[in-house]
Amino acid sequence: MSVTHGKMGLSLTQEILSHLGLANKTAAWGTLGTLRTFLSFNVDKDVQRLLKAIAGQGVDRIAILDVLTNRSREQRQLISRAFHERTQQDLLKSLQAALSGNLERIVVALLQPAAHLDARELRTALKGPGSAEDVALEILATRTPPQLQECLAVYKHNFQVDAAEDIKSETRGILRDLLLALAKGGREAYTGIIDYNLAAQDVQALKQAEGPSTERTWVLVFTQRNPEHLIRVLNQYQWYTGHELEKTVRARFHGAACVALLNLALVIRNTPMYFADKLHQALQLRLWGVGLQQLQLLGSPARARSCGTRALVAPCHVGSSWTSD
Repeated sequence: MSVTHGKMGLSLTQEILSHLGLANKTAAWGTLGTLRTFLSFNVDKDVQRLLKAIAGQGVDRIAILDVLTNRSREQRQLISRAFHERTQQDLLKSLQAALSGNLERIVVALLQPAAHLDARELRTALKGPGSAEDVALEILATRTPPQLQECLAVYKHNFQVDAAEDIKSETRGILRDLLLALAKGGREAYTGIIDYNLAAQDVQALKQAEGPSTERTWVLVFTQRNPEHLIRVLNQYQWYTGHELEKTVRARFHGAACVALLNLALVIRNTPMYFADKLHQALQLRLWGVGLQQLQLLGSPARARSCGTRALVAPCHVGSSWTSD
């Protein structure tokens, strides 16, 4: 998978990646580019550097990003508390006052607790203007069970409503059923035991679910089975039918439901590739003039929202998936 607009695409990639402290550094062995605890961490020095970055006539954006993108989320929370103790001011609000645009969104993503950021983005995806079901799907499908539970708890606390209620009111059809099932967090855990009979049953069920009024079968299989089992189902389906399951999805479903199922299939097959695909789409949108605000669903680099959420997918995994396709 490659950007086809030559030097323009490459320069944009470099521009986006430059927002991360890892952009020009060699990843530590075993981290795959994921941000780890900064070993030389000194909270007082970091607070002083941030104060200096925003106190002068011009904002030192490089210093701000250098500090925030090279610290773990836990260290950034320590910096926020120390900043408040020293200045009696909120670090996030201070930085928001000094910054704007996509850089401001990146800083918000870096400083907000992950669950709070996910809850806010999920709410915006469901209730905001336009269609952003892909954002809702990404959050519900790629977070671990504890992360998802915390996100939904914050959602209910902050917005005084269960996310499930917003899903019911804002979506419909199989897309609604998929999101509701994912929000329940009922996906089976992998026990290390391969159930060959269940895999064969699921393959047959999906083969027979190509007609109308069979949506429940798709929802059940895609949202309840563990990823290891689903990979076996996808492979066996292709062996039995001679084509990938995604071909059937494209023929059987349309619109948002089709996109949701295809995204789930890609998450199951290769999560880094899923994020790399979103990165590629976002760059293409940018190159065609849509703008950086449309950079959605990019696991680590290149998206103002996700570059600060968490290292769900190591950046090097995303990069290798992107460039090797």
